[in-house]
Amino acid sequence: MSSSATYETAYADFLSSYPAYATTAKLDELRNTEYARLDWDGHVYLDYTGGGIYADSQLDAHFDLLRHNTFGNPHSHNPTSMAMTELVEETRATVLRYFNAPAADYCVIFTPNASGALKLVGESYPFAQGGHFAISADDHNSVNGIREFARAKGAHVTYLPVRAPDLRLDRAEVERTLAHNDPAYPSLFAYPAQSNYSGVKHPLDLIETAHSYGWDVCLDSAAFAPTSRLDIGRWQPDFVTLSFYKMFGYPTGVGALIARKVALAKLQRPWFAGGTIKIASVLAERHYFADDEAAFEDGTVNYLTIPAVGIGLRHLEAIGMDTISTRVRCLTGWLIDALTSLRHRSGVPLAHVHGPNSLADRGGTITISFFDQAGRPISGHRIEVMAADELISLRTGCFCNPGAGEATFALSRDVMIDSFARADGMHFVELVHMIQTEQGIDISAVRISVGLVTTFADVYKFMQFVRGFLDRDSAEFDHVQRDHRIDATRDAS
Repeated sequence: MSSSATYETAYADFLSSYPAYATTAKLDELRNTEYARLDWDGHVYLDYTGGGIYADSQLDAHFDLLRHNTFGNPHSHNPTSMAMTELVEETRATVLRYFNAPAADYCVIFTPNASGALKLVGESYPFAQGGHFAISADDHNSVNGIREFARAKGAHVTYLPVRAPDLRLDRAEVERTLAHNDPAYPSLFAYPAQSNYSGVKHPLDLIETAHSYGWDVCLDSAAFAPTSRLDIGRWQPDFVTLSFYKMFGYPTGVGALIARKVALAKLQRPWFAGGTIKIASVLAERHYFADDEAAFEDGTVNYLTIPAVGIGLRHLEAIGMDTISTRVRCLTGWLIDALTSLRHRSGVPLAHVHGPNSLADRGGTITISFFDQAGRPISGHRIEVMAADELISLRTGCFCNPGAGEATFALSRDVMIDSFARADGMHFVELVHMIQTEQGIDISAVRISVGLVTTFADVYKFMQFVRGFLDRDSAEFDHVQRDHRIDATRDAS
């Protein structure tokens, strides 16, 4: 890191360019109190799209609740069970209030994570021949997986492309696809409110457009909800999926499907479990499903952890989403400016940002490729190892979002089909090697993301790290190795 004077100058210039950052000073106070362990340990955490960071007070409030009460499995009517039932239902109501989802129209189904919520929709949606599943190419793999349920039931599957360089949906093509629909058959449109690859915020008014053509809409909000306000009452999606740990770090293992009741009634569960039914018989071989959310929460919910969700949401409300959004916007803008301005003495740009280079309709996720002074790619995997040595937490890989990666690197359908045909069971790192060897394209990338308590000091330290690549050859980093046992199984979200 450069001298203190250099940092002070950079910070002053930053405030001059992004004066709104000064209105988020309460987050610096929180960083020094609730999140002080980040600085005690010297961490630069830039992986908020992967997972949020929890506050000390969240842990204290949850542990005090458990320490001073006795709770039992909510599937009963005894005193400890009823006490727990009350807390679980209170948390459901808190979730609905936070997202402005009218209780008369929506219900909350607790799931292990956003992926679990998406699986509930996919396996239960009444896909059929004549029906349609339209999906953004910018979707997370947990949304991509729904295509397997759709195809198995004979529904038509259409991918809606994103266009480089900004990696936004082609609005005209989306509307043509949505218009080409027979409302007599169930059709589902799924897309992310915010890309977990490029940070692009896709238009929420597509929900209304899809409804006008008879579609149900599943909105993946996992990357959007941590730093943006989702007003469900205004936009009225049929299904919203999210993971709470991405919003406020703790607890992990709890997500939600927020479902419009009229849409939920269309779902047809392929099996039943304890807690999902009113009654079942072995002799009669019959069962009757419970109503609304109860029919979709398999077995016993993570009941001792669920109250921590309400604590986390209240923590965000006390801070204010506008404050969080402002900080993220300012830091993201500075990072993009700084990254895109760096050039080697040869004139070659050091970094290429995949996605928008402006702040218009984008969040705090930035995916980057780095190049040496001759324009040769610097391996993202090696950058991750070097960053870890500096206690900088970032991500590499395809980020469970292959469609955005294929679009930004201009990979063709033929190339991908051929790659899969010749390498049965391959992992992502093997695909990276194959594409680089045969196509001369390095599809590895580095993803950084800012969030709740990111400071200017964090992003400044990251840029000082990045400047260390200036005027160097990629071969200088060939000695950097990693554990390939980890490589072979990773697929970062």
